[in-house]
Amino acid sequence: MATLRALRGTKRRLLLGLVLAALAVGFVFALPSVAGRSRIASPAQAPGMLDDLCTYGPVFFLDTTTGYVVTPDGNTVFMWSYMLDGTAFQTPGPILCAYVGQTITVNLENTLPEPTSIVFRGQSGVTHDDPTPGLLTGEADPGGGTVTYTFTASEPGTYLYESGTQPEKQVQMGLYGVLVVRPALCAASPCEAYGHPTAFDDYNKDREYLIVLHELDPTAHQAVENGLPFNPSGRFERYWTVNGRSFPDSVSANNVPWLPGQPYGALVQVEPYDAGTNPHPALIRYANAGRVNHPFHPHGNHLRVIARDGRLLRGAGDEDVSFEDFTRTIGAGQTYDLLFSWLFVDPWIPEEVPPESPNDDADVPVTIPELQNLVFKDDVTFYSGDPELAGTGELPVGVTSFNQCGEFYFPWHSHALFEFTNFDEGFGGLATLLRVDPPGGCP
Repeated sequence: MATLRALRGTKRRLLLGLVLAALAVGFVFALPSVAGRSRIASPAQAPGMLDDLCTYGPVFFLDTTTGYVVTPDGNTVFMWSYMLDGTAFQTPGPILCAYVGQTITVNLENTLPEPTSIVFRGQSGVTHDDPTPGLLTGEADPGGGTVTYTFTASEPGTYLYESGTQPEKQVQMGLYGVLVVRPALCAASPCEAYGHPTAFDDYNKDREYLIVLHELDPTAHQAVENGLPFNPSGRFERYWTVNGRSFPDSVSANNVPWLPGQPYGALVQVEPYDAGTNPHPALIRYANAGRVNHPFHPHGNHLRVIARDGRLLRGAGDEDVSFEDFTRTIGAGQTYDLLFSWLFVDPWIPEEVPPESPNDDADVPVTIPELQNLVFKDDVTFYSGDPELAGTGELPVGVTSFNQCGEFYFPWHSHALFEFTNFDEGFGGLATLLRVDPPGGCP
């Protein structure tokens, strides 16, 4: 019996006020390597930090598995995925993290009813122990077959790993994940994405975020679940995901209990630039595991693109050719690394600003409209009632605010607006939020 339930009449109502907003920020879970195999550890203290979600090698054990994702409109969709040995279904697959120079070994066991494999984009010299390789790489036979891949992580960067067997079907079904390779110096502080000058948010790899894009055709997934033929030419996507979730679920905390197979949140959380206390930007890692290009647009400030497909953007004379971008079209299979700082926001920002700034006027007065002129969606908002960051103020009677301490929110979303929906209902889909906390964070 199919498990796709077209409950389009029971859409969850989105909480939209003067700003789009994040759900409660909670704990994330670290995934350290224990005796060569990864196990879930105790909660970490800071939400969203990629390093807390990494599974560090250099030896990894992955199994293929099946499970279900939940969409914000109440549907469920059957999926395939890679999972850590001894754990449970998750999508995307585990975030594998390593350091430059390490010899990486990935052991794959296949429980699916057809052969499968892994290709590691951007990696050279990948070997495997399968004597009868598939079209692109060694395959694990169905029903418990295994294959082992080995390669040297020679370049830092953000990379996709995904099925190399019928990728038009198996990647759509969910066989994909991300490999993060850090430079050796990143074991010290401050961490750098590639080397000087790509340090990000001060120490201990804080403020590092992953944005993995994908799309789903629920009808195709239903066919696979029922043992029917998969027709790649007839695919019609209805859901678009960031880190395996559709908005607004994408801004929930990591490992929330109501999304057990979708562990990774996508809320980006920063504090304002300050030369003394917060001089380094956040690092944003984009990856497109889908089959189509996605024009992804972050509101708030431009991002500086520093690398593409795991290669730092340098000119013929080794000069820096990074650039600021308003909207970045992420091609199918591409990855980008970007640096992001929150700059020049009204009177609470010090007068000291980076030299490239065209605006040194940091005292722009803001006047809030009178209370009777404010309109709120469903009488709820994440607006604090005060136009200045770190301020709280008066709201109309009956309006509920979920703002913690005067933080700002901005949407980051696909500019292909049909992707900004859940089964044709907006807002949803390929979107997340930027949260800007006051200097020093919320109390």
